[in-house]
Order: sequence, then C-alpha cells, then structure tokens
Amino acid sequence: MFKDLFAIKPVALATAGAGGAPELQRTLGARQLLLLGVGAIIGAGIFVLSGHAAANHAGPAVLLSFVLAGIACALAGLCYAEFAAMLPVSGSAYSYAYATLGESVAWFIGWNLVLEYLFAASAVAVGWSGYLNSFLASFGMGLPEWLASAPLSVVDGALVHTGALVNLPAVLLIAGLSGLCYVGIRQSAAINGVIVAIKVAVIVLFVAFAAGYVMPEHWTPFIPENEGPGKFGIEGVVRGASIIFFAYIGFDAVSTAAGEAKDPQRTMPIGILGSLAVCTVIYIVFAAVLTGLVPYTELGTPKPVATALEGHPELAWLKTAVEIGAIAGLSSVVLVMLMGQPRIFYAMAQDGLLPKLFGRVHPRHRTPHAGTVVVGTVAALLAGFLPIGLLGDLVSMGTLLAFATVCIGVLVLRHTRPDVPRPFRVPAVWVISLSGTVACLYLFWQVFAEHWELMAAWTVIGLVIYAVYGYRNSRLRSTAA
Repeated sequence: MFKDLFAIKPVALATAGAGGAPELQRTLGARQLLLLGVGAIIGAGIFVLSGHAAANHAGPAVLLSFVLAGIACALAGLCYAEFAAMLPVSGSAYSYAYATLGESVAWFIGWNLVLEYLFAASAVAVGWSGYLNSFLASFGMGLPEWLASAPLSVVDGALVHTGALVNLPAVLLIAGLSGLCYVGIRQSAAINGVIVAIKVAVIVLFVAFAAGYVMPEHWTPFIPENEGPGKFGIEGVVRGASIIFFAYIGFDAVSTAAGEAKDPQRTMPIGILGSLAVCTVIYIVFAAVLTGLVPYTELGTPKPVATALEGHPELAWLKTAVEIGAIAGLSSVVLVMLMGQPRIFYAMAQDGLLPKLFGRVHPRHRTPHAGTVVVGTVAALLAGFLPIGLLGDLVSMGTLLAFATVCIGVLVLRHTRPDVPRPFRVPAVWVISLSGTVACLYLFWQVFAEHWELMAAWTVIGLVIYAVYGYRNSRLRSTAA
C-alpha cells in the first residue's frame, strides 16, 4: 500500500493525458499567456494587500516585503518554467508532483491548489467589492454595509458575526465571470487583455501624478520598531512578505493554461517569467509611492490606494481613476483564478482522483464546464460570507506549499529522468531549487503558526476524500493492475 501511495505517473503518460479523453483547445500564444500572468498578478497585491501589510506588519519597509516575496517567487518561477515547458498539461503543480513525487503528494498539492485558486478568487472578489462600493459612494449610490460586506469576521482568532447579510457585489462578480469562463478560454483571454491594458494605464497614472505628493517623512522610520510577534521590525517585514506573497500567485496560473497553449515549450517560460519580472518592478515602485502619500498606519483598509488619495483632495480625480483601475484589475485576477481551478480539477479527474464530472469538456465551447460551475458556486459562497484577511492567509499557505513542491520536484526529476527533453532548464539547479524550497517553507511557517488549526482541518478533509474516492479510483493504479 505504501508503494501505491507514492506511485509516480510516467512523464510520457503525463504529457499524453488520458487516452480517448476529450482535449482542451490550444489557442493561446506567448502574448496572451504573458497577459494572463500580468492579469492575475497585478490586482490584490497593489490594490488591497499592500496597505494591510504596511499598516499591520512592515510599515514603509513593505517595499522589502515585496522584494523578499519576489525573490521567493522568482526561484519558484524558474522551476515552474522548466516543468511547464517539459510537461505542457493543465494540472500545474499537481501534474508536476504526480510525475516526480508520487500520487499521494500530488493529491496533497492538488488539494492545496484549491486554496490558491478557488479561495483566491473569493478573497479578491471581496476586495473588488470594497472598491466598487467606494466608487459608487462617490456618486451617492453606495450600497449599505449590510449588503456589501461579509457577515463573518475574525476577532482574536475567532469567527464573529458582523451584522451584515451578504457581500452581494462579490457574489455577482464571481457569477458573471464564471459564465464567461464557461463560454471559452479564448473569449476570457481576450477580455483579460483589455482589462490588463486598463489597469496598467491606471497604475502608470498613479505613479506619475501621485509621486509629486510623496512626503519622505512618511518613510521614517523605514522599519518601525518591533511591537510583538510579526508586528514591525525585521520580523514584521518577513510576516509582511508572507502576506504580500498572495500578490504574486498569478504567475503560476499561466501553467494551468499549458494544455491550451500553442507551442508551450517556448511560450510557457515567456508567460511565467515575463509576467513575474514585469509585475515585481511595478509592485516596488507602486508601494514606494503609496507609503509616501500618507502615514502607513492609515493604510489598513480594504481600499488602501483610495484611502491614501483621500488625504490629498487635489488628487480626487485620480482617486476615481484608481477605483476604476482597481475594479478592472481585480476583475481580471478573479477571472484568471476561476479559469485555473477547473483545469486543475480537470487534470485530477482525468487521473481518476476526482469524480468524472470534473473531467467533462463542453462539446461546443471546449471548456471544463461542469467544474467551472462547481468552482464558481463555491467561490461565490466563500466571497459572500467570509472576510478577506482569513481568505488571504489560507491562499498564501496553499500557494507556498505548492511552490515548495515544484522546486523539489525539479531536482527529483533531474535525477530520475535525466533523459527527458527540457526546452527550458533551471540554471544552477541545486542552488535555485533548494533556495526556493527553503524560502517558500519559511514564509509558509509565518502564516501556519497563526492559522495552523485551519490548515490542519483542511488537510484532514483532503485526506478523507482521497482515502474514500481518489485512492480507490486512481486510473494509474488500475492501469498498473
């Protein structure tokens, strides 16, 4: 049985997929993949979590938090690029783990990718709702708090009722974007390209015009004195990096579209590494301007960029533009996350680890339509009832575990299958893979120490599902028998 738990899916089989299974349509080029990555990355990090990390953990040194998180992501991104070019399939880290570390590890990673994609869609939808309501309030049309915020919140580690009914805008956003994902990835990618252009233009406007109102005294002290575990000081900078890490998760969403990419051996590394490099530079410049506009203590709101601009009435026009950019930008993040999760479920269903429902492909749209409906429904419920802080921490934990596994997987496959063609190879593989693993696990621990009960419960639920269904229905095991 122990051997069965760590059965490895042959690379040739992983690349070919399940015989006779319906295939996804390859329509995405390098430019579209790059825009998918930028679309997923730029959003929550700038428009929501940057303020939370600065106000509660890092202060102006949130710039260093972005750098630390960016370094960890760059290490993992190189490993993702090697895998994505070598195994151009839709399962992302799940498929890579199956080909290197075995079925049980692949299941564990696939289960944690639910935290990364499904919960991320919900968390970002909550931030989107905050900016939408702020924009509507500017015209006297803001929704009442009880209809635009979560009925549950976290206070001293416990869930408490806020008195609200449901975060309706977040629910409606997910419902609409799920419908778009149902229709087709080419349409989704085209709309994502338009959204990316809008939000990048808004970011350029913000940096260009708000930079003149930066007050250097707001950057002093750059690293505030430590006030407790994870609260300012160097420790706070690291804790801020574990939160900011959420802002980078989009680059690996590119790998979930590998099954729909043209010439994936060439285009996947471009999409993954290109989007990561572009967004890291944007993040650092943007964070410097943001923390220079107002004292960092004022940025702990669901809409920190709008909050910073409210302190400068002469930039009221820019506040409106930023809100429009945030509404568009966060929409594209949710869109890419809702595209990614059903494709991971699709890969798992093809392997027999999830019910066949998730492996169905629409006969006309060529999308995993059943999985899209399930993911959209669950994401809407989470966004409607849970707060962004809790959702964001869960996303970071799932993402960091997946990244660490990919870094280890590259080393394992270099040893077990050195003969497999690698269109892209990680340079200095031992240094980069081990450094990426250590960095990701270290950041994971910062969040796990605070929310270990939730992570443990999530893991137990996943193990039960695998024991009851996945282990018994594994296609790899039935083929071997």
